[in-house]
Amino acid sequence: MDQDDVSQSTDEICISSIFHEVEDINVSISHAADSIGLKEIPRYEVKIDDEEDWMKRSQESLHPVQVTEGLWVVPKWCTPPDVQATNIIVNPGLAFGTGEHATTKLCLLLLHGCIKGGEHILDYGTGTGILAIAALKFGAAFAVGVDVDSEAIASASQNAYLNNIGQDKMQLHLVASKTSSSSKNDLTFGVMEGENTCEIHPVTDEEKFDVVVANILLNPLLDLADQIISHAKPGAVVGLSGILSEQVQYIIERYSPFLEGIEVSKMDDWACVSGRKKKFECEVTH
Repeated sequence: MDQDDVSQSTDEICISSIFHEVEDINVSISHAADSIGLKEIPRYEVKIDDEEDWMKRSQESLHPVQVTEGLWVVPKWCTPPDVQATNIIVNPGLAFGTGEHATTKLCLLLLHGCIKGGEHILDYGTGTGILAIAALKFGAAFAVGVDVDSEAIASASQNAYLNNIGQDKMQLHLVASKTSSSSKNDLTFGVMEGENTCEIHPVTDEEKFDVVVANILLNPLLDLADQIISHAKPGAVVGLSGILSEQVQYIIERYSPFLEGIEVSKMDDWACVSGRKKKFECEVTH
């Protein structure tokens, strides 16, 4: 599912989703049901909408978001409410990261507080590129955004352009997912040479970062902990989000061998876990 509009009553939850024309909706619904343990596929109906109508509805549903004083996320079709503020301009498309979700806000607040100037940032699961772009606007020297979705890379590239950020400041890479034909140990930087192709390269010491932020989901955060931590310099700030408050204990348990000074920030029912990479890691067996 690409973009969801969720409404809930006491009896049922209704989800509206946008699909590409070539996508097999039956298979997608089946996979979604399996992922949350449903024994039966829920009833659904399919409507074919004009692309312009969908775009208009999407735009009407998004408005400027104030993350904190002096920091706004502004859809590209809106006028910034405060032209003197730090305004991150976004055209979300089909990617995650409009500034409205609590996890995005928590990560933005983490970056706003930890960036002092000159840092190199890794945005692991970049989506719209909002976190990488924000980091640069806060004073970071260089940012890298990685994602397994080519749509996200395209969206992030456009948003970098909208914010006047060039390739000398921000690079975007498509990476292989664990379900691709590549080895699961090859989830490292990939240079996107075509819309759906990637070339995998090993991570070198020169590619380690001062700040690593991963706003994804619980299971990827658990499965990819070693890879995420491997990109951080000793002493680097690592931020982990995309998790519910009730899931924090699993992240702390998984990452405590690697991080010190662990802190948890919460908003609504969501959380962000952060800490600094230990300078002397103990060897951990999983």
